[in-house]
Amino acid sequence: MTNSSAQTESAWAAWPLDREIVITRVIDAPRESVFDAWTDPEQLVMWFGPKGLTIETHEIDVREGRVWRFDMVGWGTRYDNRMTFLRIDRPRLIEVDHGSDKDDDPGKFRMLVTFDAQTDGKTVLTLRQMHPTSAHRDAGVGFGAVQFGGQTLDKLAAHLAARNS
Repeated sequence: MTNSSAQTESAWAAWPLDREIVITRVIDAPRESVFDAWTDPEQLVMWFGPKGLTIETHEIDVREGRVWRFDMVGWGTRYDNRMTFLRIDRPRLIEVDHGSDKDDDPGKFRMLVTFDAQTDGKTVLTLRQMHPTSAHRDAGVGFGAVQFGGQTLDKLAAHLAARNS
């Protein structure tokens, strides 16, 4: 006889949730269009980043193993960035390492962006950031990563709405 109240360990037990930031948004556009906005260099620079910041690209090659080096400029500050594209599975997901434009950046985090089609033609976009430590994650939250990520996805939605109107 088994004890029905015994708990089994969840498959999620080893997942370091204390290092993760998750932002999700329903975008009123087909999955392929949303995916293209993330992988077409001309579109990406038009909407990426929080409200009030502009993008200055130094190098962009949106292919696996390649990089996007850019500055986000605004609020009297220049933020250097580098994304290394690790996996691109059209139109399902994009996985990158994202950090400052420095080799061996200790604050670099892994980002997974997934694109799920809804039957109504909209797309559920989920952006997951996995930070190197819970302290790095907490610092990102304190800096405004959730708010700024939401603003970035707002800009993506507005960009796609303008293209589809």
